[in-house]
Amino acid sequence: MIGRWLFGQAPAVAHARRAAWLQGLRVVAPALVALAAWGLVTGVAMVKSGLTQWQALGMSLLMFAGSAQLAALPLIAADAPVWVVLLTTVVVNLRFVIFTAGLYPYFRQLPIGRRMMLGYVTGDVSFALSVSRWTLEPLPQHGSRERTWFYLGICSGTWVIWQASSVAGIFLGGGIPGTWGLDFVAILALVALVLPMIAGAPTVAGALVASVVAVLAAGAPLKLGLVIAVLAGISAAMAVDLLQDRLDPSR
Repeated sequence: MIGRWLFGQAPAVAHARRAAWLQGLRVVAPALVALAAWGLVTGVAMVKSGLTQWQALGMSLLMFAGSAQLAALPLIAADAPVWVVLLTTVVVNLRFVIFTAGLYPYFRQLPIGRRMMLGYVTGDVSFALSVSRWTLEPLPQHGSRERTWFYLGICSGTWVIWQASSVAGIFLGGGIPGTWGLDFVAILALVALVLPMIAGAPTVAGALVASVVAVLAAGAPLKLGLVIAVLAGISAAMAVDLLQDRLDPSR
């Protein structure tokens, strides 16, 4: 479908879309190395947690949410109740509600089907890179095709690299020794991806509170420490944001 949109148009339109798409790929390129490392480790973790290779492949393609996948895997390995696994993944992915609300003004002109497709390929990196760039630009009244294709360039880069590295981890995971320390590589990759997104008092407060609570609640029953930490971080960020609005109504 992307190929038809890119090349099945008038030459001028197709050229503008290709240019915007390639620009998105260039913008996301520096983050793809860290993303690939994270995807590789996630793929290995899926098969090490007891999933078959095909189950792991289906999980990667359907979810496309590394944090939720990594949060669910220990629960699956521990044979936790299904409701606990589902609750954990929902809570971890609550941030996508905020992401989609932030992206809606830029894509509200698109048909619902295309918006759903963009929602599927949206990730932390694509949201952070695009919105941080667009907040400095005027918002077009009827949307922007170039902006849509710029976003697709970012998303297609992250989706392809994530899936390729996850597949590599899934099918090579059984032969990778645990002494390689890939878990630590994944942590470094995740830190590299997350740190640039922590900007502003609400985000900083949420990250700090979530970090402290995650450590304190590490031994929570049913491995719900991560869920508790996410909820605490979201609550702290919302509280700081509301406080800022009260102190500065014009903000």
